[in-house]
Amino acid sequence: MTVAALPRLMVTAVALLAGCSPADSRHTAGAEGEQVPDAHRYGGTAVVLLAQDLQPLNPLVADIRPNLQLHQLAPFTPVLRYDAALNPLPGLAERWDTVRVASDTLQLTFHLRRDVRWHDGRPTTADDVLFTFERIKDPKSASPHAAMLQLYSSQAERLDSFTVRFRVRSSPDFLVFWMIRPPAPKHLLQDAAPEMLREHPFGSARPVGNGPFRFVRRIPGQDWVFEVNADHPQALGGRPYLDRLVFRIAPDATSRLTEILTGTADIAAVPSSRAEEIRRTAGLRLHSFADGEWSYIGWNLRLPPFHDVRVRQALALALNRQAMANAVANGPADAGRSTVTPVDWAYDADDPELTLPHDPARARRLLEDAGWRTYDGAGVLRNEAGQPFRFVLKFPSGSESSREAAIITQAQLRQIGVDVVVQEVELKTLIHQLEGRVNQRGERVRDYQAVILGWVDGAFFKNDLPYLHSRASMNETGFSNARVDSLLDSLRVTMDRKAAGPLWQEYQRLLAREQPYTVLFYPNSLFAVRERLRGVEMDRRGFLATVAHWWIPPNRRRV
Repeated sequence: MTVAALPRLMVTAVALLAGCSPADSRHTAGAEGEQVPDAHRYGGTAVVLLAQDLQPLNPLVADIRPNLQLHQLAPFTPVLRYDAALNPLPGLAERWDTVRVASDTLQLTFHLRRDVRWHDGRPTTADDVLFTFERIKDPKSASPHAAMLQLYSSQAERLDSFTVRFRVRSSPDFLVFWMIRPPAPKHLLQDAAPEMLREHPFGSARPVGNGPFRFVRRIPGQDWVFEVNADHPQALGGRPYLDRLVFRIAPDATSRLTEILTGTADIAAVPSSRAEEIRRTAGLRLHSFADGEWSYIGWNLRLPPFHDVRVRQALALALNRQAMANAVANGPADAGRSTVTPVDWAYDADDPELTLPHDPARARRLLEDAGWRTYDGAGVLRNEAGQPFRFVLKFPSGSESSREAAIITQAQLRQIGVDVVVQEVELKTLIHQLEGRVNQRGERVRDYQAVILGWVDGAFFKNDLPYLHSRASMNETGFSNARVDSLLDSLRVTMDRKAAGPLWQEYQRLLAREQPYTVLFYPNSLFAVRERLRGVEMDRRGFLATVAHWWIPPNRRRV
């Protein structure tokens, strides 16, 4: 079977795309309605502000969302691309074929383009695709993407320099890895030990891609600069309109907003509290879209008192998550129920077993049952050993919504006698603390008690296996439940929604009871864009979805 026979990529959770509001779309259409010949759209520099520094640009190990978007759309060319409806499109592979070789197994063959070159001039070949596949599957690489290849046999074939073949178990998402994880250059990384890939200078000092933009420079903690690849194949869109693309790091939300308002930057994420101001400001437009994000508190279940499910349930019940959503979620948003979000087909807004009400009285009763019965002079609960119920809640610096959610959590839990110490941590440091270290007994120790973060699910499918399966490397909470493991394993290969529905329902109910994560709300992404930057569209693919088509009128370009 060829891909032409696939009218739409079958996925476990087909995304419901949500772009700008009608008002925002009107602004965009009006701004871009002027007639500018295509030949006059080439040139100019766009400046994008980021709250945190990018990870090294190594597609084998990067796992933070801005990096993944950037990899797919700017310096690298994935094997397959995808459109706004999530249909697969040719990328590095100009075509691909599937043949069923067993009742549960497909043979997948990619036929690669011959005109895609790495930015150092070397051709991109089947060797690069195969190298990337093998490195990510290698446990020593500790790649965050390894779970995406669990259904693939390790036996891959290089048929020739531009043809590569794989075997994969039938699954709704068997093509997704190739759509969102681009190949890395074998000739530059093959000598690096798998366990040293994160530290390799390729990612931070001299990344070499094969996409529409090439790396120019990086000043750590300040900026990343890319310039146009004028030789990008025409069949893949040709050269982008922009000459340069600058990502500048601006951790302070107020500074980001000031730069957008004064015109020294073109795009930045903004807090919902400033949305109305941006709408009223001439020369700015606002993009708001749902992208499958869920904001959560992760509890370290390896540590007391979070090892006790009654405590986790009590803390969740004490939080008024709808009020929190109304305050910080960048627009209308639902209170959290489970890790399944409103853009996923398996989301159920009506299941009463997934509704966790705001119930401080019940929270207090659960804490009493768990041994937290007395209060000290400051009104803080203590257990039988006299220890106060006090913990540190960490959140990443530069995230205004996480800061606001942490402060609200602190205030609401104080009402039931829990003392929360809020701590802001630089993102890279926080990630290292969550990943932890292996001690002398071979146990992984993670340096946190509780953390507020946001997770954005892939646009194509819902897969919690990498961070909730007991054997997953990204299982930061230490959650372990045999039935949850079994459900996650089954959901990865259950293609029929009618059959998958009851599994998703049971899975969500288990998470609602166990509370390894307390899902706070499902926020929208909110970005301010200068009117001079045209061609910007945002949807489930992210804020960089159309970066190759961004352009600036000649009379609006910075000197």
